[in-house]
Amino acid sequence: MATHSDGILIAPNGNGHVNGNAKAPSSAVKQLPEEFYRDFLSIDAKTRKPSPIRGLFPLENRPGVISLLAGKPNDAMFPFTSFNFMVKSPTDTSKEIPVTLDGADLALGLQYGATAGLPRLVEWFTGLQELSHKRKKGEGWRLSVGGGSQDMLYKAVTAIVNPGDPVLVESPVYAGVLPMFETLHCEQIEVETDAEGIRSESLRSILENWPASKPKPKVLYTVPYGCNPTGMTASTPRRKEVLELARVHNFIILEDDPYYYLYFGKAERPPSYFQLELDEPEVGRVLRFDSLSKILSAGMRIGFASGPKPFLDAIDLHTGTANLQGSHLTQAITLALLEKWGYDNFITHTHNVAAFYKQKRDVFEKALSTHLAGLAEWSTPEAGMFVWFKLLMNPVGDVSAEGDSEDLIRTKAYEGGVLALPGTVFLPDGRKTAYVRASFSLSTEEQVNEALKRLRTVILKERGAL
Repeated sequence: MATHSDGILIAPNGNGHVNGNAKAPSSAVKQLPEEFYRDFLSIDAKTRKPSPIRGLFPLENRPGVISLLAGKPNDAMFPFTSFNFMVKSPTDTSKEIPVTLDGADLALGLQYGATAGLPRLVEWFTGLQELSHKRKKGEGWRLSVGGGSQDMLYKAVTAIVNPGDPVLVESPVYAGVLPMFETLHCEQIEVETDAEGIRSESLRSILENWPASKPKPKVLYTVPYGCNPTGMTASTPRRKEVLELARVHNFIILEDDPYYYLYFGKAERPPSYFQLELDEPEVGRVLRFDSLSKILSAGMRIGFASGPKPFLDAIDLHTGTANLQGSHLTQAITLALLEKWGYDNFITHTHNVAAFYKQKRDVFEKALSTHLAGLAEWSTPEAGMFVWFKLLMNPVGDVSAEGDSEDLIRTKAYEGGVLALPGTVFLPDGRKTAYVRASFSLSTEEQVNEALKRLRTVILKERGAL
């Protein structure tokens, strides 16, 4: 039995079973009952009905049944006969491994199928959650695959949040989630964060001082590893405190985690909320979102949600109405690759990806120290692909105001040949801030140094030093 440096246990055959000592039997885990979630589901989620056709798809699998049910196109008219592609070997990236997708597996990818995803891919990801987060079947959760984690997150938000509801969001917050809450006219309650993640005292203060006449928020949204935009990774003590508050004040944690496998900190990776809730009196207050965009391909749009069955059922009903299913062809391609690799090679690949981004982080931070020392402040990110830094734009000795990065970054820096994002786009109320988000994922060392050199010139001009 091999153990990787981040504590994930790998079976000798590489295909997917954790050591029997990894966690107590699932029967020892107390689950929240399904009826508990009734009050958490939105009006839309309660109104949606199963498709009269797709809901009967499983009945086609009964031996001897002749199905006249669905308007599925005849496979004989699909022109595709096989897909052959090459992938890098995780253990030796100079070598390539051939992968073939054909026959029955390709047929499944080309046809209408299960809303929750290709059954074998769902099973593979379920095994991955056991390996990565020690979550087993029979603990009141299940998993669905969709068109990227953003797709699943959007459907989860509409399944839980009603128009006008208050929602808790870490601040600064991922800009891509703001339109979800804004279009629902939600009251976005900002929870303060720092380099260790959500400040639990800020969250506690908000909830303990909540008006008695007003319903408390049902959800808290967070990106706990390599947060976009701040790059922060939440510490284990902070996560445990947030979980305790979720239990005491009865809210659901939306754990949006596309950078989980991009952790490159020196310390052991903190457990996810999904794993840590196993230590709570009962499980069922975490709805988790994973993505393959950062580790396999962004364009394939493969993500999956894991959590309480009532929420996943609501997500699937939304999918059945909106787009019937995620792309089964890209799911079939993904499955062919993952089954070829096995879990051990997949984890090795994620270590390679994390090491790549660590090197990118180191280059960017060195350039920050070289060009913006005394002109900016930042914390070192331990995961992901972003640096969140504060510009010191006032002349030396002038502390009358913090400054505002909006015009300097959006206009003057761009005119000077640098494109980044002013921090205001990550604040629900759009207030002024001196912070800036920069991505280090694509730029070469030469480009990074030139960009920050140009930004230095812009800042010095703003301060009147040039």
